[in-house]
Amino acid sequence: MPGIGVRYDLTTREHRRMSVVAHRDGARTVSAYRDDDPDACALSVRLTAGESAALVDALLPDHHSPNVLVTNELGLLAERIELSSTSYWNGRVLGDTRMRTETGASIVAVLRRAGAIPSPAPDFRLAGGDTLIVIGTREGVEAAAAILGRE
Repeated sequence: MPGIGVRYDLTTREHRRMSVVAHRDGARTVSAYRDDDPDACALSVRLTAGESAALVDALLPDHHSPNVLVTNELGLLAERIELSSTSYWNGRVLGDTRMRTETGASIVAVLRRAGAIPSPAPDFRLAGGDTLIVIGTREGVEAAAAILGRE
């Protein structure tokens, strides 16, 4: 698109047509087209360079992990951390990890074959194969994963 920028077209797996125009000034225009008339635009949104960067981060975050459950603009995230059978913490009580004191992150639930244990108490006994739901900052959750991964 001479003088404007570059247009990228794509068709989704559901046969929806979309386009993104990358403007020379850093802005982007994201458009989606109607199913019944692929030449008719159903939605067009112009994004500033900053808004485009935020959308890219939401679509493909650097910290993406299939274990991340939720992340928000406050810098908090919820992540699943699996406790291995060889973990130092296998058979020990949750309070011994000193998780909140050491990392600022909280273990808000434990998933076990028998079901979910919400808000486990400090005397809750961990077991290999448990999946712990941890909430905190990125740094806190990473520190929690390092502690829980200890063998």
